[in-house]
Parts: sequence; C-alpha cells; structure tokens
Amino acid sequence: MKAKELKELTNEELLKKKKDLKEEAFNLRFQHSTGQLENTARIKLIKRDMARIETILRERELNK
Repeated sequence: MKAKELKELTNEELLKKKKDLKEEAFNLRFQHSTGQLENTARIKLIKRDMARIETILRERELNK
C-alpha cells in the first residue's frame, strides 16, 4: 500500500491492518522455511508496509 492510502485510515484500521500483516508475514516465513514460498519478494513488501503503518501511527502520536 502507498503511504497516502494508509494516512486516510483511522488508528483502529491501521492497527487491524498491522495485525493482519504480521500474521501474513508469519505465514510467509513458515512457507519459506518449508520451501513452499514461490514469491520471496512478498516478505520484503510486507515488512515495508508494516513499517509504513508504524511510522504513521508514531507521527499521529507525536502530533497530539
């Protein structure tokens, strides 16, 4: 996702999306360790999206 799209979401939606991404990252790591993962670049994209969400949440926290 783009940062612009994420900034339009509420904090609750961002936290839910972060939780979903963490679960997906776990599943991808599990698939990678068992040799079933075909698109290894997806792991990097998931990590990047989680970092974007954390950054947006932190910016909102500091602006209060």
